[in-house]
Amino acid sequence: MSGGTTAAVRPVRWGILATGGIAARFTADLRTMPDATVAAVGSRSAASAEEFARRFQIPRAYGTWAELAADPDVDVIYVATPHSAHRDAVRECLRAGKAVLCEKPFTLNEAEAKELVALARERDVFLMEAMWMYCNPLVRRVAQLVADGAIGEVRTVHADFGLSVDVPATHRLLNPELGGGALLDLGVYPVSFSHLLLGEPADVTAWARLRNGVDVNTGVVLGHASGAVAALTCSLESDTPRTASVTGTAGRIEIPRGFFHAERCVLHRAGRDPEEITVPGPGDSYVHQAAEVMRALRAGERESPLVPLDGSLAVMRTLDAVRARIGVRYPGE
Repeated sequence: MSGGTTAAVRPVRWGILATGGIAARFTADLRTMPDATVAAVGSRSAASAEEFARRFQIPRAYGTWAELAADPDVDVIYVATPHSAHRDAVRECLRAGKAVLCEKPFTLNEAEAKELVALARERDVFLMEAMWMYCNPLVRRVAQLVADGAIGEVRTVHADFGLSVDVPATHRLLNPELGGGALLDLGVYPVSFSHLLLGEPADVTAWARLRNGVDVNTGVVLGHASGAVAALTCSLESDTPRTASVTGTAGRIEIPRGFFHAERCVLHRAGRDPEEITVPGPGDSYVHQAAEVMRALRAGERESPLVPLDGSLAVMRTLDAVRARIGVRYPGE
């Protein structure tokens, strides 16, 4: 997408790659944005793409990723396939010169992520991981408070994300072929939250219960050179509080259930009453990350400062380190 005047005033034209539940949620949110339009959808199944197009009144449906990537009336493509297909789908789009927003986790491992980042930089094309939490206004406010020293020097970060899931072993959440497990699907949020506030850790310790070759209940401790520690958990076996907190030498910030899309938090500081901080909703929306992508495209940027590519690579390194310690390897690794 060019940075000229015409591009700045017309809606950004999105292509949707995949037709599952996340793709549907993202598309529904895009349709609420006056400066965005959904121009096309692509899938490996023409029938699935056509049904999705009818559902969301999308003008064009393609039965291959290549056809979607080649559409001249698409500015940016949102990739919402299972984790195991991210590399191939994003590579197809980048090679066609299309900007890409790829669902989290970025890829199955750091090696795949590095390949995509290198390709995007080589082709001079925009690429961003869809870590919507980083674009959430409340999470951004928390990060700013921490950066401004509101709670002193950070000493601990706690975060968890667990669901009680009853699915067959063939389901993507439990299927190694599709990058299943609690860590990549849910644990990426606590790990990314810790990275946002503390950066990449110096040491990684982890334990997990495995089922069908993937982790279903996982604990992670990240140690930092500063002495700070992050204690993180994720689960497919229990409905956890899904809260987060960050504690420093002068106070703490607590984020309630659904920390990754929250609209409020509480700031505690010694000698002061607790301060509730709220931001305009909805927090549980994909519009914030879509807006950031469109802002970056209109500004001619090749990556987002909110979700930088080097940050996504660092998170993938940590996830790789966790999997190495709990004994989870995906086919082909």
